[in-house]
Amino acid sequence: MKTQSKILIIYTGGTIGMITDYETGSLKPFDFNHISEEVPELKKIPYQLDTLFFKIPIDSSNVTPETWQKVAGLIVDNYNAYDGFVILHGSDTMAYSASALSFMLRNLSKPVIFTGSQLPIGVIRTDGKENLVTAIEIAGAKEQGKPIVPEVAVYFEYKLYRGNRTTKLNAEHFEAFASFNYPILANAGINIDYNKSKILPPVKEKLELHNKFNTNVAVLSLFPGISKQYIKHFFNTPNLQGVVLHTFGSGNALSKQWFIDELKKAIEKGIVLLNITQCKMGEVIQGRYETSKGLAKIGVISGRDMTLEAAITKMMLVLAEFSEFEAVKKELTRSYCGEIK
Repeated sequence: MKTQSKILIIYTGGTIGMITDYETGSLKPFDFNHISEEVPELKKIPYQLDTLFFKIPIDSSNVTPETWQKVAGLIVDNYNAYDGFVILHGSDTMAYSASALSFMLRNLSKPVIFTGSQLPIGVIRTDGKENLVTAIEIAGAKEQGKPIVPEVAVYFEYKLYRGNRTTKLNAEHFEAFASFNYPILANAGINIDYNKSKILPPVKEKLELHNKFNTNVAVLSLFPGISKQYIKHFFNTPNLQGVVLHTFGSGNALSKQWFIDELKKAIEKGIVLLNITQCKMGEVIQGRYETSKGLAKIGVISGRDMTLEAAITKMMLVLAEFSEFEAVKKELTRSYCGEIK
């Protein structure tokens, strides 16, 4: 007889955990101790399901690194007792949280599946029930006794994505997420079809938790007409230590000397600059065009095909652990868990 998978569901907040208060007509969080009453389909899943929930649910717009530390801590504390984890989370910042957790949980060998919904679970047309049920199935899925998806992933609307490759695409449709630079990990139809060649292999090393963040970072998104005054004030932000440059095309930026000079001054002050593209698909190739050659020369680091969500969360972690520029550059440009080409 096959041993049941044990899955821990962690509810942080978000639309999926809401039901209608029929006295007031407003939405309120439901008691996750009685989750099977709201989702009776869970009784048919042949897994042991346990739940933990934040006493005060967090709207995903209010998520902070402290939230990630709390979730990662719950996973680490319960790691040996469960075969997989399902994180219920608001969709707005889910890609940031999935990216952060993927970098925090080094040597992960069990599934950590983020999911949520666009409509509350207590609404008739909710997408939450299918998202939750399938995320649980994936979290407990094994082949020859080993988990099929031993990584941090996002499941939404019949598709499973690598967590640190996701971006929220749509605020209205059920298909809320996309992974532009990496194939989906699984597609859920009549069966769940796993794209096994694209899933990270299991590791034998012991799980390591990296949970320190340096939040003295910022994003500089370029636009035509950006002024010297704006750039100068931006880089004079107190305690600024890292900046994700959100550039055009394959990593292109203004080639005007004043712009290059301001970036160079920032780098000389010790501010780390990481270049990623505003394009949804493709990657940064510094030096392909004249407008990016200057960036490479002064020490701007290429983020290649990282998402904004992965770039900013990884930078927070790296800057908390490393201070020397060469060490920071090495860490930002090496792949921790499939976030970069």
